[in-house]
Amino acid sequence: MQFDGVKVFSATKAKEREELGERLTRWLNDNQGVKVIDTVVTQSSDHEFHCLTITVFYQHGTAQPQGLRAAI
Repeated sequence: MQFDGVKVFSATKAKEREELGERLTRWLNDNQGVKVIDTVVTQSSDHEFHCLTITVFYQHGTAQPQGLRAAI
């Protein structure tokens, strides 16, 4: 399935990582016309920093069933 938009949510600080899911949920609520096609969760780190990234691939203008949103 093709997508026409990508949204990246990323955080390196512990508090930001804890709130990442809430940021994603707010974005989905503010953009209810999008249909999520795929998500990729990536974790990376070095000596000092730990980064968590959630990448959302979506289509514009297509309503999405609530069940799929809850799974993300």
